[in-house]
Amino acid sequence: MNEHLTACLDEYVPVINAYLKELRFADQIGARLAAPLDDAMHYSVDAGGKRLRPVLTIMAYRLLADDWQRVLPVAAAYELIHTYSLIHDDLPAMDDDDLRRGRPTNHRVYGEAMAILAGDALLTEAFHLLAEEVDAEPEIVVKLVSGLALAAGRDGMVGGQAIDILSQGRNDQANIDQQSELLETLHRRKTGAMITGSLLAGVDLAQGDPFLRARLTEFGSIIGLAFQVADDILDEVGEEASLGKDIGSDRELGKLTFVSLFGLEEARLSF
Repeated sequence: MNEHLTACLDEYVPVINAYLKELRFADQIGARLAAPLDDAMHYSVDAGGKRLRPVLTIMAYRLLADDWQRVLPVAAAYELIHTYSLIHDDLPAMDDDDLRRGRPTNHRVYGEAMAILAGDALLTEAFHLLAEEVDAEPEIVVKLVSGLALAAGRDGMVGGQAIDILSQGRNDQANIDQQSELLETLHRRKTGAMITGSLLAGVDLAQGDPFLRARLTEFGSIIGLAFQVADDILDEVGEEASLGKDIGSDRELGKLTFVSLFGLEEARLSF
């Protein structure tokens, strides 16, 4: 891993974790009457993880400004969206996984209904954070809200998830060029859009110029694709104990991945 990125992870992740842990998702009545919902939300938010997206937000902001704690609500918003996507991704209707970040998945602990609601709530809380907690002019807040919606929505992460589901069992080696294009589109949306969005959010809060946005858009897209190639490889050869999630589920579900399309060795070379 790049030494600078390692240093940033060491510096920022403890602060991000502390900020997320202090988030309160309900007023007193809501907490009293629907406490399991708050428990389910924090169960997944506080489970740890790489925190890559919020770290990238802070790193991008620091290209232009030093007061990086100002960007914490924005960074946290991206992590809340990412966490909601993992809760829903693990559901029986999606990947039907039992482990996430080394713990039983949310629906295994709180039931499917509460897990769905926890994901829904984290999605909307992310936008509440941007609207209420970001110290910036209204037009900047609107830009941040729009950017997160684009990264997470129909033509971003959710659209990528839909392609992922629709492409299961369609590993057609006879049309490898078409399948390769589909696979790249899938990953650039499912994974790359949120990584790119997290970078742009840091720049937008610091009011960066269009040239820097364009460079980070290209960088985020490449990083997102590489990240997913590595994930495809690890799903095939990784160890459950070290990864903290089920291994081999892509193959069992017949998913279109770099490994299923090109083979393990070719996927390693592309990474």
